Formats: sequence, C-alpha cells, structure tokens
Amino acid sequence: MNIEKSENKSLKVLLLVHGLITFAASIVLIFAPTVIPKTVNIHISPNEYLLCYFLGAAELSIAFLSFFARKIEDNYSLQLISTAFIVFHLSTGVLEVFALAHGLTSKIIINVLLRITISILFWHFGIYRLKRQNR
Repeated sequence: MNIEKSENKSLKVLLLVHGLITFAASIVLIFAPTVIPKTVNIHISPNEYLLCYFLGAAELSIAFLSFFARKIEDNYSLQLISTAFIVFHLSTGVLEVFALAHGLTSKIIINVLLRITISILFWHFGIYRLKRQNR
C-alpha cells in the first residue's frame, strides 16, 4: 500500500511543514547568517559566515528532500527518509546538549525539545504508521 492510497495523509502534511521550516532556516542562514546563532548568544563574525552558509546549504537539501518525498509512493523509501530525518534531528539535539554542557546558553533547550518532537512525529507517521499499514 502506498501513501497516496493510504489514510496516512498526516505524513504528507508533516513533510510539507518540515520542508517549509527547514527552507526558511536555510534562507536565514544564507542571507542573514548572524540571526539564528544570535538567538542562543553566539556571535558570528563575517569571516565565520562560511559555516552558516554550509549549514544553510544542508538545510536547503533537507528541505528539498522533505518537499519532494511527498510524491514518493513507496513506503520503504518513506520510512528510510523519515529515519534519516530522525537521525539528523536527534544527533543535532545531542550535539546541542553537548554544547549546553560546555557553556552554551540554556535558550538552546527549546530547540532540543523541538528536535525531539519532530523526531517523535517522524517516527509515528513515517515509520510506525507505515509499518502498520504493511501488515
């Protein structure tokens, strides 16, 4: 059974919202590289913008995959993409906690909680529900 024929339209919505948010983050990181780091009291000087540009390019790639994954009909592929997003968000969350333990402001906790939430949503809609449909 594929996502087009299933009742799991929630995954399509999740992929769209995820794509929009990551696309917005990529635009900000590329065109206003100091804005996002400043939210957690990290000051980026012009000679450090390249790091933001790299992260912006990665976010843009994730947004692209998220947008176009909505057209994929194969459940295994959708589960694999969902798993990749979970790995990305949870590993980033772990690194944010690591940075917090080494002096980063506690403002980062909000981002960690958002990453945990999106990971749970991708697990539920992109793995659990799709596996349940395959039975």
